[in-house]
Amino acid sequence: MTYRYAVAAALLTLALTGPARSDARTEQYVISNAQDVLSALNDPVLDAAGRRAAFQGYMDEFANIDAVARFVIGKYARRFSEAELAAYQAVFRDYALAVYEFYFNEYKGQEVRVTGSTDRNARDSIVDTKILRADGREMDVRWRVLLRGDQYQVVDVALNAEGNLIWMAIEQQAQFLSILDQSNGSAEALIGKIQSMTLEMTGPS
Repeated sequence: MTYRYAVAAALLTLALTGPARSDARTEQYVISNAQDVLSALNDPVLDAAGRRAAFQGYMDEFANIDAVARFVIGKYARRFSEAELAAYQAVFRDYALAVYEFYFNEYKGQEVRVTGSTDRNARDSIVDTKILRADGREMDVRWRVLLRGDQYQVVDVALNAEGNLIWMAIEQQAQFLSILDQSNGSAEALIGKIQSMTLEMTGPS
């Protein structure tokens, strides 16, 4: 490794591991909205369809799914036609909500507790939380929150997958870019694959 790259790597490490600075407003945004999401999944009054509808409604308000959709296809967001982008965003929304519902069902719990936060810059924060599950276990969840204008929105969530915290949007980006690279940027190929993945998670309607 050259000296220049060694210095750059060291600076990046410091930036990622430096002391966290508490952001009370961002933390409060996460805690109140995450609690609403969990409450929707735990509501004993609702049947399965009602819980799903309530959960998806909260996630639509809580998370900027269109922004995530653009992020995960990178440069291809500018290469798709308007019609292709609209069709892709529609199927991505169904897929993203199915993914989040699946994982949060695994995390189903009674309480969300903030354990800290880090401001990446004035409008970009990471909030660390623990979800206390009904079985007494605590599960770690990290939320990346952006401030756009005067509105906070979650743009990525890191969930515990076999002991490792995995950022969902970053994981999806690697998968979707691979599909697009292998299909010469075909929106149709990506949309078909996403529809297939969504069906695997939700089952036939």
